[in-house]
Amino acid sequence: MCGLSGEYTFGNRPADLAAVGQMCAAMIPRGPDDSGAYAHGPLAFGHQRLSIIDLSPHGHQPMVDAELGLALVFNGCIYNYKELREQLAGYGYRFFSTSDTEVIAKAYHHWGESFVDHLSGMFAVAVHERDSGRLVLARDRLGIKPLYLDETRDRLRFASTLPALVRAGRTDGSLDTTIDPVALHHYLSWHAVVPAPYTILRGVRKLPPATIRVIEPDGRSRERVYWDPAFVRDPDKAGWSERDWQDATLESLRVAVRRRLVADVPVGVLLSGGLDSSLVVGLLAEEGQHGLNTFSIGFETVGGEEGDEFKYSDVVAREFGTEHHQVRVGQDLMLPALEDTIGAMSEPMVSHDAVGFFLLSNEVSKHVKVVQSGQGADEVFAGYHWYPPLQGAARGDAVDTYAAAFFDRDHDGMVQVVSPEYLTGTAVSHEFVSSHMKRPGAETAVDAALRLDTQIMLTDDPVKRVDNMTMAWGLEARVPFLDHDLVELAAQCPPELKLAQEGKGVLKEAGRRVVPNEVIDRPKGYFPVPALKYLRGRYLEMVTDALHSTAARERGLFRSEYVDRLLADPNAELTPLRGNRLWQLGLLEMWLQTHLSGEGGIR
Repeated sequence: MCGLSGEYTFGNRPADLAAVGQMCAAMIPRGPDDSGAYAHGPLAFGHQRLSIIDLSPHGHQPMVDAELGLALVFNGCIYNYKELREQLAGYGYRFFSTSDTEVIAKAYHHWGESFVDHLSGMFAVAVHERDSGRLVLARDRLGIKPLYLDETRDRLRFASTLPALVRAGRTDGSLDTTIDPVALHHYLSWHAVVPAPYTILRGVRKLPPATIRVIEPDGRSRERVYWDPAFVRDPDKAGWSERDWQDATLESLRVAVRRRLVADVPVGVLLSGGLDSSLVVGLLAEEGQHGLNTFSIGFETVGGEEGDEFKYSDVVAREFGTEHHQVRVGQDLMLPALEDTIGAMSEPMVSHDAVGFFLLSNEVSKHVKVVQSGQGADEVFAGYHWYPPLQGAARGDAVDTYAAAFFDRDHDGMVQVVSPEYLTGTAVSHEFVSSHMKRPGAETAVDAALRLDTQIMLTDDPVKRVDNMTMAWGLEARVPFLDHDLVELAAQCPPELKLAQEGKGVLKEAGRRVVPNEVIDRPKGYFPVPALKYLRGRYLEMVTDALHSTAARERGLFRSEYVDRLLADPNAELTPLRGNRLWQLGLLEMWLQTHLSGEGGIR
């Protein structure tokens, strides 16, 4: 888990190593243990290292393999690197380190572009071929590791964070930082989900998940999606009983958790007390992980809404004898942390729990460098409330049913909020969702929604949020529910088994063999941060100041009459997902001011 960056020029101009240095400086929190740079003609790499596997200098990046004629930078972890190393050694490859980075280099040399098919893990990687000059970029199947792009006619820059590209672009004035209207539509409509390749800035794009991109020295490039699981029933599993599905789910999750123990440092768990993280703790205990460090966070009650779920996490901690840490956050801690939380965001993230993950990650990083998380189970096993209404729905009605439950506003609502110069001509968010849900490869409306959320929403909301907040403190988060083998299995599972018991039925029944029933049968919880749902006091002042600032007025994103209406009654308008619409506007403006002004916590 690290921060990578690079520049690749088209033509005879050498790469700008200073710009790469600027990008690295912006990502020091992602990789505080080591840094490095490499340049070869039109190519320059930079790297900030968080040492997790092969802590010695042999794991240093950028990694150059002169014998193979390859240089690469890598962010993430390859969980099957030991097996691949043994396989590649059988083909005659010699190794000078025990790192997963070197295994990627050998795998690329042996298998070419199909090397990604052999990797089990989370990764963003850039490989440069010395002799051909070709550059290859790749991102893992579920988009757990980010890769942002700034491309002009003359060069391509790439980095693990968007603010890193902004910093380099600010130095030479080359980056277009105007607002992208399509991305703005997604942000305000689809609960801040901005699907690849878009970002809120016109000049920055992101490589989509499960995608490999090959760039030639003259600037020509091509992309290929290398993984796209089918959300249809597998004929070979037609005879499976409910018990068979439960057995397969539990075994696949067990393997996923075991894979994510690969590290040369201790591994902890983010424990919310819900089914998902509790299952991870229970399965780790089965693997012999005794005295495991577990971590939970809670906030002050606001508006009568409780801000913690410690009673459930305590049950799990006692059951499995973990070394449990409760992080209690009062107003004295949360308000100052908001500014740094926004500084840690590669893209604006409206979900209230970003600050929770930021503060929790700070505490966790004092004890361990790697944690497993229960993230992704709701998207993979149908745990959200918008899936049941889709059961039996006609495919033609599915998009409207989904949007009614998830979208913060429709296109008519956008017209009321956004200034005319930033409006799109059509309902681009609804059109995107409609197009994705109508694609072949999903058997039912529920399957189509689960595919959409697993491949798009998950990547560009919760996955991105946890990556940004943990990496702000040099903490590596691993997500066993996003093991691609487990995701493929869940995609084949009949929707009715996942929808049972108010969602995640097959997972709940499997989980009863591992964790206490009281954790499974509890009311569905979430990561509550009441102070950002019910804006008042200093939180309201922060939002008001941002929306009334000179920068906001000059930018002119929002209609002034709409902003004034929200400020007059700050907590009157909540989205279908119970988010505060005023916070949504304020957060975006604060993010833009933090990252485009040259001030504040750019990470």
